[in-house]
Amino acid sequence: MRSKGLHTGLEVELTFNPAPENHGIIFQRIDLPDKPLVHAFAEHVTETSRGTVLVEKGVKVATVEHVMAAIYGMRIDNLLITLNGPETPIMDGSSLRFVEALRQAGIIEQNAERRYFTITEKIVYAEPEKGIEITLFPDDHLSIDVMIDYNSKVLGNQYATLSSLNEFESQVAMCRTFVFLHELEFLLKNNQIKGGDLDNAIIIIDRPVEQAELDRLAELFDKPKIHVKPEGILNNIDIHFPNEPARHKLLDIIGDLGLVGMPIQAKVVAKRPGHHANTQLAKILRNKIKEVKKKPAVPKVDFNKAPIMNVNQIMKLLPHRPPFLLVDKIYELSDTHVVGIKNVTMNEGFFVGHFPGNPIMPGVLQVEAMAQVGGVLALRQVPDPENWLTYFLKIESVKFKKMVVPGDTIVFRLDLAEPIRRGIVHMTGQAYVGENVVMEADMMALIEKVK
Repeated sequence: MRSKGLHTGLEVELTFNPAPENHGIIFQRIDLPDKPLVHAFAEHVTETSRGTVLVEKGVKVATVEHVMAAIYGMRIDNLLITLNGPETPIMDGSSLRFVEALRQAGIIEQNAERRYFTITEKIVYAEPEKGIEITLFPDDHLSIDVMIDYNSKVLGNQYATLSSLNEFESQVAMCRTFVFLHELEFLLKNNQIKGGDLDNAIIIIDRPVEQAELDRLAELFDKPKIHVKPEGILNNIDIHFPNEPARHKLLDIIGDLGLVGMPIQAKVVAKRPGHHANTQLAKILRNKIKEVKKKPAVPKVDFNKAPIMNVNQIMKLLPHRPPFLLVDKIYELSDTHVVGIKNVTMNEGFFVGHFPGNPIMPGVLQVEAMAQVGGVLALRQVPDPENWLTYFLKIESVKFKKMVVPGDTIVFRLDLAEPIRRGIVHMTGQAYVGENVVMEADMMALIEKVK
């Protein structure tokens, strides 16, 4: 595909190339020595004033949003995009030409399972002073609502919605960028939009304009005589939808969210969005994905299999005894991690007073149970564990996320945060009931020989 870059005015050729599983979306500058790569991730966004610009290790690819919208809108996960310039071609100012090229090339289903980032809690990015707010709500698929208001009599308040990506090609992909006449004049005077053309943007007339000024504009872009339509836009192009500007803003959101690195499942409600807000939200989501990846997966305990240690074996290792022994079985045990369980029953003595009529396992006892499971990991490091005791030194970042009640089985997983030195054991732990995290904490303990 060949066209000028919107801002540089340089003729650019862009090619979509197939890529293997787990490759992701990557741009490659084949005009530079060593043909460097630029990964399509939000953390590489450096500028958003007139488009989304990516820079990785000093290598720049500008105005990526329309290309990324086509890729995301068509549910493509792996692609190598080669180009011989610093900016993607503007084409007609929408994603349509990119969609057509991808559709013509053909899309192949790969074997790897498609991974989604599912929004599980409300996320808000806002710039109150500008009236900008983008809110993500939990949902099982991506849908987007966009509202724009530029205090313009021509545009008014516009609203656009996308119920599913299935609608992208027919309802959004062809929607072109738009610019107000006063913005166009400013950009031209400042030697910007060198590749801009009356064929790749909707030009909105938000003030009275003499025909002489329109004639000058037509001459500048080497076009026949132009005039203002009754809708308040130039007659350079016909609009596809009455709310095409709002739909283009929706297109931009899709393109910028493509920089999250994996498809998301959420209800997106955006008020006055723009590239800066979109990419800031994408950066927030990237960080959340990284946090999730750092956390160990939910332990898969097969309760039909015999444990590594039963309660009698645990009592040979730990000094705790009923009613203060709060770990029943150990299912996994290595030099760096342990998985154990606590069966919570109504027979627990603490339910008598915590709370009558509404039994809840006290958080402090959940912490103690986690510590005892961690004690199994710590004491396996010594040859004679019966002669050693563990003492708490520090508990940090404790979070209780769901109540634990009679009938629950708590699965604890603890991992060494660093190697044990001088008897100091630093562990991170999570407690699960089913698939849900009910508690987590960072713990530090001292193992010391009994004198």
